[in-house]
Amino acid sequence: MKKIIRITTISNSLCYLLKGQLKFMGQFYEMIGVSGQGESLELVRKNEDTRVHAVEMTRSITPFQDLIATYRLYKLFKKEQPFIVHTHTPKAGTLGMLAAKMAGVPHRVHTIAGLPLLEAQGVKRQLLDNVEKLTYACCTHVLPNSFELKRTIEKLKFTSNGKLKVIANGSSNGIDELHYDANKVSKEQKELLRNKLNIKNEDVVFIYLGRVVKDKGINELVSAFDQLSKEFQNSKLLIVGPREDDLDPISQESEIIITNNSQIIVPGAQSDIRPFVAISDVLAFPSYREGFPNVVLQASCMGLPCIVTDINGCNEIISDGENGIIIPPKDVKALLKAMKFMMENPKNRIKMSEGARQNIVDKYKQSLVWDELLKFYKSLE
Repeated sequence: MKKIIRITTISNSLCYLLKGQLKFMGQFYEMIGVSGQGESLELVRKNEDTRVHAVEMTRSITPFQDLIATYRLYKLFKKEQPFIVHTHTPKAGTLGMLAAKMAGVPHRVHTIAGLPLLEAQGVKRQLLDNVEKLTYACCTHVLPNSFELKRTIEKLKFTSNGKLKVIANGSSNGIDELHYDANKVSKEQKELLRNKLNIKNEDVVFIYLGRVVKDKGINELVSAFDQLSKEFQNSKLLIVGPREDDLDPISQESEIIITNNSQIIVPGAQSDIRPFVAISDVLAFPSYREGFPNVVLQASCMGLPCIVTDINGCNEIISDGENGIIIPPKDVKALLKAMKFMMENPKNRIKMSEGARQNIVDKYKQSLVWDELLKFYKSLE
């Protein structure tokens, strides 16, 4: 059986972003999962029924550690002789593709799920551009996980168009529509959570899902909601997700608003977001950049209309006025206007929610994405 090695920088990405995929592919290939050490790596071994291997990689610019990680990956590839090395996340992509090329791996595939460099400037931007070009130069195939992202890469001329391919309709792993189903959260669960968070039945709840960082538009969201909450006492904002203060902190002003505004509730990171989505009315996701955002898929699949920014991925999942509202990025006024519309027009809000789930199931269900990726792998044999 031919071997495929799948690599992410940290174990959480391998465990959760690609959940179920390695087990599915394991029916056709011998799969090996590689990431930095962590509890999630052991979960990958158990849940995906696959071999795993730890190689420590950092998420920042660390030349010495990067050199060590590249050498360890090279040694692993020479030993295992994989037919494909397939990487995800920026650092794993650069080091994994470089090591795979050096080791003579015949098929070197990298999935792009966003370009952090788009928010960089000056010397840092030049450096990141060059690193991205190096990564793609080492690849035989580059898989942007949205059509808009593919167009962005083409515009930036990072690689030849012949290397670029979008799997299915986009997304790295599709959506498990049986899991993300609002009916899976009982009435009792919802009541308990509402009581715990002091949310009344008549409240209109906006929810943010994802990393609590500047690049996700948290500063704009907090500012817009702070203004909204003064006008609408029955508005609430849930901020659900982990913080990354060391990598991309939110502003001090936002911290103060979050602390002082009693209508903002911060449950933090959650292992199961479904109960929080089930008690919410609208996803507010004003991100600056994305590849193909899982949280928009998840919230839409559970029937929430979404306020998103006009960036790749988001503007492919959401059709303005149909299953949500699309606004410009970094625009507090536009975000506030969209949130006010959702407050003042409950009939429109409900209408947007009605077709949200079916749109996701039709285009992005997991089985569709997995089958298309399998076809791509088979085409390389």
